[in-house]
Amino acid sequence: MKSFRLNRLFNPVSKKCFDVAVDHGFFNEYQFLEGIENIRSAIEMVVQASPDAIQLTAGQAKYLQQIPGKQKPALVLRTDVANVYGASLTTGSFSKMIEQAALQAVRLDAACMCINLFSIPGAPEVTGQCIDNIIRLKLESEHYQVPLMIEPLVFRPNSDKGGYMVDGDIKKIISLVRQAVELGADIIKADPCTNVEAYHQVIEVAGDIPVLVRGGGKTADEEIIKRTAMLMQQGASGIVYGRNIIQHKHPAHITRLLMDIVHGEATLEDTLAKIQ
Repeated sequence: MKSFRLNRLFNPVSKKCFDVAVDHGFFNEYQFLEGIENIRSAIEMVVQASPDAIQLTAGQAKYLQQIPGKQKPALVLRTDVANVYGASLTTGSFSKMIEQAALQAVRLDAACMCINLFSIPGAPEVTGQCIDNIIRLKLESEHYQVPLMIEPLVFRPNSDKGGYMVDGDIKKIISLVRQAVELGADIIKADPCTNVEAYHQVIEVAGDIPVLVRGGGKTADEEIIKRTAMLMQQGASGIVYGRNIIQHKHPAHITRLLMDIVHGEATLEDTLAKIQ
């Protein structure tokens, strides 16, 4: 039955997935709310661009799932919350999982669940909590047959412009991606690396588990389009972008341009010409 839900995530022709993350309000960071202050409006705007999936929390999934019709994006349910994104780590850093996450996913008609696997300088205890969460959720995932998307994230030190900054070291990314696969991931949502031309190594270490690449911080249009094209050429199974969509002046437009790249419906040159 997991394959049935996975079929809802991936385009039937390209076999790729473009997922828009709109779960940033979960993490108690004011700067994460830019573009999603009105969550209902933000979700409706993204839905108009028809991405393959939208990543939301249990508290906000209703705004997607109450939209009528069969063609709306699949729901990716965020299952864990953390307090590790500020300019400095607190003495009580944590990653906590919602209760009975897989049951909530079933009730919300989610196509899969997303959970973090952090590697944060100065916070090894949070990595341990993430592993505990994944071990628990893996059993629920199998019981309810809801696919498990593990998000291995290698942070730079929080003092470098706050948390959630991509480290970019491919060796660290490879190691954490492999650990996520070993823990039972059905899908990987991974960091990009500094040298995008080396990303095939991340794809290789994940084996037959599809790898979706996250965006990280806000990036200029031309750069994010070029990087997306290169990642797809390296063998990525899709993309998960959040702030590069929801904080854009024209979210629906940039979503369509990036989807054309992901699904192979437009060349890089044609897409760059349509930025304006």
